[in-house]
Amino acid sequence: MNALKAAGISRVFSEKISTRATTRPELDKAITLAHEFRAAGVAVTLVVHERKRLGRGLDPAALAEQLRAAGIGLEFLTGDLQGTHDPSGVVFTVLAALCGMEREYIRVRTLEGHESARIRGKHIGGATVTDPAMLSMALHLRDQDLSLRDIAARLIITHGKKKSRHPSPATVLRMLRDHDDAATTIA
Repeated sequence: MNALKAAGISRVFSEKISTRATTRPELDKAITLAHEFRAAGVAVTLVVHERKRLGRGLDPAALAEQLRAAGIGLEFLTGDLQGTHDPSGVVFTVLAALCGMEREYIRVRTLEGHESARIRGKHIGGATVTDPAMLSMALHLRDQDLSLRDIAARLIITHGKKKSRHPSPATVLRMLRDHDDAATTIA
């Protein structure tokens, strides 16, 4: 953010979510504001600290078309694409390819790391917050046709750093799925 301010950028939009997210609310706000300025006849350039800050989950070609159609320029302050670019140019073809390659590289390396850790007997993921009593209660609540969110809201973690908090719906889903998979394997 300091680099953007140092470059004289007066309005900074900062995402507080993973760069893998496909929905970028702050980017959408920035583009909406850029459209408003363009409609008033003001030349607009979207300035990004570096290519990776746009997000690995974005489709660069779709973003390029959106910027091109609105007449909005693009500038990267640092990184492999540093400089000002025409969103409809070859840079975005390269950008799209780089983003796709980077996503795949990260995914493959992560899976390789997980597999290597499993082989060495290491546990992947955070500390376990579930226990047999929580599973029993979750199964009971699921039998009452409650949603995962409602089940999670009724469960309490009994140990560890998250003691006295509710598990996430994703944790409840994994716990129930693991139980169902184990029951299927036994049967």
